Amino acid sequence: MLRQLCTTLKVLTAALFLSLSCTPENNGGAASRPYYLGLTPFPFDILEIENVYYVYDKIETDADLIAHHFDNGIPWDEALAGTDHTTYPDKVQGDWYFRKTHTPAGHKVYVAVTPLNGMRNDLAPIWNTTGDNQPLTGTDWDGLAFNNANVKTAYLNYCISIIEYFDPDYFAFGVEVNLLRHQNESEWSAYVELHVATYNALKERYPDLPLFVTLTGGDLVDDYSECDHAGQMAALGDIMDYTDYFAISIHPFFAEIPGASIPADMFDKIFSLNTGHKPACITETSFPAEVLIMTAYDPDITFAGTPEKQVEYFNLLLNESEDLNLVFVVNFLVRDYDVLWATTLGAPEDINKAWRDTGLYDEDGDARPVLDVWKTYLARPVR
Repeated sequence: MLRQLCTTLKVLTAALFLSLSCTPENNGGAASRPYYLGLTPFPFDILEIENVYYVYDKIETDADLIAHHFDNGIPWDEALAGTDHTTYPDKVQGDWYFRKTHTPAGHKVYVAVTPLNGMRNDLAPIWNTTGDNQPLTGTDWDGLAFNNANVKTAYLNYCISIIEYFDPDYFAFGVEVNLLRHQNESEWSAYVELHVATYNALKERYPDLPLFVTLTGGDLVDDYSECDHAGQMAALGDIMDYTDYFAISIHPFFAEIPGASIPADMFDKIFSLNTGHKPACITETSFPAEVLIMTAYDPDITFAGTPEKQVEYFNLLLNESEDLNLVFVVNFLVRDYDVLWATTLGAPEDINKAWRDTGLYDEDGDARPVLDVWKTYLARPVR
């Protein structure tokens, strides 16, 4: 999540004041739902362990799917040597163990990994004994292409290792991969080679496991972002035979101009691109419930979120997800990360701040009005 998007490149030109172009009728009274409702354990605070536990407790009560989203590097050296996770750095093993032992019993499990870095323009950083997101500079991995033999071997081994460890119900082997086509087009063909090789090897080994990559939905639609539409359609064509699901990441408060609205047909336009009629899902989404200002840009960037707009978006989202018969929908944040921002992330006031106020709970742990919408749908059994 906390990374640059194509749509961000346009929003940096102006303040943003969003309103929804429709207020859909709440369909929460239906007897059932087709999709699981998921949350990630992204923490609002990492200094107090009780606050980390809090997030998992809320996932147990407020979701029926947990999304373990790994967008923080790869233990490249150890993964090149094999698939045995016990040889991975202690920081990797510790993180995996904590996640697995705190995953609520009975919840569906979605695991996402990616060979891309946070900017979606190069190879993922290293996760080693120092920590995650360590630079490739000065290592054997610096400057390697996605189709390098060692990269292909290490990445496949990493995918196998994490699948064997978590035994997920759904597995993404790439996150927002279409952005690479925009951010670093020269690397796209090499990525496609890695993508195809990884998919084919994993599908042979795990024929019943849904394997897919995620795509930024707003960047696939013409005029929704500055991404070249023809290039995005070419990228989609390159990978659609090698993904089991049409899996979308969407954070619609990024827009081109002040006063921009979320079109009522946004989801229809995005999912109409699923021409192969594959199962579909929303792997991450969010909407702000507070006004937020990012001062790292000139001029400042303002997101004019409100609790009411957040409710409107989630009514639209969950109604449309019903009509589209989605497999699952993941809201990224449980609780606003004001504490994490103040103690760990808080400078500069850049794009990493954008999602701070998108939780189902505010910074004090008080339920937002959107939680009632979420729980109304959650109360319906999955059909």
